[in-house]
Amino acid sequence: MSHDSRSDKPATQVVQAGRRPEWTAGIVNPPVWRASTILYDSVAHLRDSAGRDTHHRLFYGRRGTPTQWSLADALTELEPGAEGTFLYPSGVAAIAAALLAILSRGDELLLVDSAYDPTRGLATGLLKRFGITTRFYDPMIGAGIADLIGPNTRAIFMESPGSLTFEVQDILAIVAVAKAHGIATLLDNTWATPLLLPAIAFGIDYTILACTKYIVGHSDVMLGSVTAGPDRFAALRDTSFQLGQHVSPDDAWLGSRGLRTMAIRLKQHGESALKIAHWLNGRPEVATVLHPALPDCPGHDVFVRDFRGPAGLFSFVLNGGDEAARAALIDGLAHFGIGYSWGGYESLAIPVDPHRHRSVTRRDQAGPMIRLQIGLEDADDLIADLDRGLARFAAARG
Repeated sequence: MSHDSRSDKPATQVVQAGRRPEWTAGIVNPPVWRASTILYDSVAHLRDSAGRDTHHRLFYGRRGTPTQWSLADALTELEPGAEGTFLYPSGVAAIAAALLAILSRGDELLLVDSAYDPTRGLATGLLKRFGITTRFYDPMIGAGIADLIGPNTRAIFMESPGSLTFEVQDILAIVAVAKAHGIATLLDNTWATPLLLPAIAFGIDYTILACTKYIVGHSDVMLGSVTAGPDRFAALRDTSFQLGQHVSPDDAWLGSRGLRTMAIRLKQHGESALKIAHWLNGRPEVATVLHPALPDCPGHDVFVRDFRGPAGLFSFVLNGGDEAARAALIDGLAHFGIGYSWGGYESLAIPVDPHRHRSVTRRDQAGPMIRLQIGLEDADDLIADLDRGLARFAAARG
């Protein structure tokens, strides 16, 4: 029986997308196809293949097999209106490929000031070496970004909510300005994923995921993706092929496995994180909770308008104290690991200092900041752990 999967809800799509019959042959999960060399029947067959589009066709291992295509197809299906998806060995590699698909020497990039630090490093490092200039902008600028557009501006990069400080950008306003000027738009959508913010439907040209986080969900694979809007995939694919980008079939298979449970995991991450954020918001040791679903977070009104729900990552600012007091809180936590990344099943807590990663915006804060990744543990256990941590902080603060 035929079925139009475009009418399915996201929780159904993450289970069924990318499982084409020709790739699964009746097996629930597409198998792991490991390949470098692809054999041809004849010289004529080889030459014919070399002259044709190799997307979703076996050609050479670096161009992929059904294992990689399955995950890419699924991610494309989660973005209504998308043309295609390419996979990368990390989120940073995905960001680099997307920017290099658009920008050339002499071009200017407008980059949100709250972006992930490696994104900033790419802009001020590699892109600068290639003769591409970057101008940083306030994440709350909205339609005012029109005032920053110059004759060489070719792309606007967004990240919403922003890294560390979680400002929610007015994507619709920025996209409208970009389209009026013929400028490409990119969004790091790792926090929300397409389940909470279908970026291509918002007019974004390239939406980027560090699949290491919620797609994989188990803290055991590095993976990235870029999904392209209409008429954008060819440039992305060509740039990625020229860069030699490739994802191992084993990593792609683990990404596909994680994807199947992402909807239910993301729901639990979001519910637990919001419960903990509300609890922290009432504590005297806490000055501010930076969670997009809370009214005090910059851009909360846009979050309510655009997002389908919360995710599991947020920050909070302590009420006074110093580095030693913050460390006393974090070091004694029993249920929170201390480590980078997020999106896995385990909770994490790290100290963050956003003023070190800003160029044009700086917001005063009452004390040190901590970023929490809320995992799949019982939220009450995590609250009890944080309660003990706040007591340690208060004692150390004096």
